[in-house]
Amino acid sequence: MSKVHSAEKLKQQRLFDLIFRKTTWFFTLLVFSLLAAIIGSLLMGSLPAIKAFGFDFIVSADWNPVTEKFGALVPIIGTLITSLIALLIGIPVSFGIALFLTELSPPWLRRPLGTAIELLAGIPSIIYGMWGLFVFAPLFAKTIQPGLQNTLGQIPGIGLLFEGPFMGIGILTAGIILAIMVIPFIAAVMRDVFEMVPPMLKESAYALGATTWEVIWNVVLPYTKIGVVGGIMLGLGRALGETMAVTFVIGNAHQLHASLFMPGNSIASALANEFTEADGELYTSALIELGLILFFITFIVLAGAKILLAQLKKREGNVT
Repeated sequence: MSKVHSAEKLKQQRLFDLIFRKTTWFFTLLVFSLLAAIIGSLLMGSLPAIKAFGFDFIVSADWNPVTEKFGALVPIIGTLITSLIALLIGIPVSFGIALFLTELSPPWLRRPLGTAIELLAGIPSIIYGMWGLFVFAPLFAKTIQPGLQNTLGQIPGIGLLFEGPFMGIGILTAGIILAIMVIPFIAAVMRDVFEMVPPMLKESAYALGATTWEVIWNVVLPYTKIGVVGGIMLGLGRALGETMAVTFVIGNAHQLHASLFMPGNSIASALANEFTEADGELYTSALIELGLILFFITFIVLAGAKILLAQLKKREGNVT
């Protein structure tokens, strides 16, 4: 009787295992199907613009719905520059926050400060945009922009980046708002991966006479570099696709300027502002092609991150 019961139980386990494997395969195929459907719909929607403008769409700065001449150069440059500014500000600040929370913070401050950073990540982007437009932009125009122009603006070469009127809104403002938005994400990931370092490694380094900075640079970062790069890529992905916060403060102008003080545009901002106003097939198709370009930019960024991580593993000799 027990043998019959064991055989039936084994049969049930095999059935459940088969169902489990088939279900996971189904979910995997579903994700790939959704991805293929999104790419296909973007390609189909952008075909009129691709046929009309070809490669010139990417390198042209024209954007005139009246004459139906469209180019994506301004939104592409705006997206890349604002994301770069966000990373240049966000990475060192996030690193400092994570370092303080894991190595320097008093125990009584560690939990409330970590919770506050996590709460910042949950604030809707439109709140950041409204705060940036009504609070940060006027303050930025009155205090920070004149200071930047009087200091960095006087340096030959990079001085061009800080010319122009003090309007408060523009490419630099959008980049700073994006930096404020991505800091909680990057800092939270860095803090978590820093806490995964075995205490014995750090204590051994301290016992050998290493300073806090030497422990972080020579022990913590090499041990957690894959997680750190992953956190940075998470922040970059958030910055590339951010819509509402950037729309409020970037200025929404389809014009190329050397100065970071001048208004510009991003792909996500252009889509949010103009999609409901697109009344022609070519206009709508041009906006859809903008979405397709943003998709490929994000894909290239993620692929670059994977290649970077593979190179890091290869240097360690841990490639499997």
